[in-house]
Amino acid sequence: MKASLILSLCVCSLQAIAQKNALRTQVNTKADALQEQVITWRRDFHEHPELGNHEVRTSAIIAKHLQSLGIEVTTGIATTGVVGVLKGGHPGPVVALRADMDGLPVIERTPVPFASKVKTTYNGQEVGVMHACGHDSHMAILMAVAQVLSSMKADLHGTVKFIFQPAEEGVEPGQKGGAEQMVKEGVLENPKVDVVFGLHINSQTEVGKITYRPGGTMAGVNDMQIIVKGRSAHGAYPWSSVDPIVTSAQIINNLQTIVSRNINVTENPAVVTIGAIKGGNRSNIIPESVEMLGTLRSFTPADEKMLVTRVTEIATKTAEAQGATATVKIPYSNHYPVTYNDPELTQKMLPSLQQTAGAANVLLRPPVTGAEDFSFYQEKVPGLFIFLGGMPKGGDPLKAPSHHTPDFYIDESGFSLGVKALCNMTIDYMNNKR
Repeated sequence: MKASLILSLCVCSLQAIAQKNALRTQVNTKADALQEQVITWRRDFHEHPELGNHEVRTSAIIAKHLQSLGIEVTTGIATTGVVGVLKGGHPGPVVALRADMDGLPVIERTPVPFASKVKTTYNGQEVGVMHACGHDSHMAILMAVAQVLSSMKADLHGTVKFIFQPAEEGVEPGQKGGAEQMVKEGVLENPKVDVVFGLHINSQTEVGKITYRPGGTMAGVNDMQIIVKGRSAHGAYPWSSVDPIVTSAQIINNLQTIVSRNINVTENPAVVTIGAIKGGNRSNIIPESVEMLGTLRSFTPADEKMLVTRVTEIATKTAEAQGATATVKIPYSNHYPVTYNDPELTQKMLPSLQQTAGAANVLLRPPVTGAEDFSFYQEKVPGLFIFLGGMPKGGDPLKAPSHHTPDFYIDESGFSLGVKALCNMTIDYMNNKR
């Protein structure tokens, strides 16, 4: 009897492995067949980028594609967001897959034939628009994932929710948008999402490779505004002033001690950056006030709280010592939580990534001080955010154009790996929950 039971379990296990391998083979074959279509989609999006909350053409193309696959589609979420729901042939968990849609106010300088020539107005200024962060790639990859998984609908043990999100890069002052707004408008409900996966192309990681990190993988961010007020005077008589420019310079220097003296650098990195300073309009007039704008980056709630406290203390006390005042606003216009990969989920999905890309091509990466609003989904449900290589093979990461720059460039040959990774993680997660 015992031997019979063991034999039965072995047979079931072998059947499960055979079924898993068969599904993986299907995914690989279908993804490879769609590679040229993914490139076509990506180039079209790249040539016609739209800024956050203005992705009208983009979202219409995505919605039409999802509808053509028989996927239930909802549009207009968080202004221009698109959500598709694909119900599998068997009951199971709800897996959300997310791609961002917006471009950046950057004038493109790449020599590709599909380079963007789009111009628009942003914050009252005429700007170029460019997919300088790879969101065009993310959309094209997820459209292909939707096509692959919809063709395998009968074999899916669960539901897939495809989230095409606007405004990851933020919106103009006074607007709402991005993942935070998507969550507020119920994107993780009806049906309730159990887990969320996302990927980001990376121009400084070699094509064919995937990188990941459990726990804090991208920084939480607060932007800040510091206004220093003093007393104006003629530049020839500085003793008559309370100089907000000199005071601001001292504040900037003192802020550098936060990372060097208050952060335990053996545990987590942090960043304190002043990125803009505005004050005065003539060489011989000491102005009354100076405005500084900056960013704070951290990887734990405790460090975030400490950064906010120390910036406020240093700015206000340094100003007070000079006879001036400083008003600190944190956050000033935006705040993203830490992009936190659930460690248990990451460990469970690691074999799926390794089988997809090859174990040698799945690499642990250090923390990234850039930020991602994917973190708002991860605050509500366990999530895993991975990075897909987009640098040509043999390239130098130190010389590859970085994200958010006019020369940003992606090798398109790695897109099929992104399609396979998202498909296989989805299917493997569903099967692991059976």
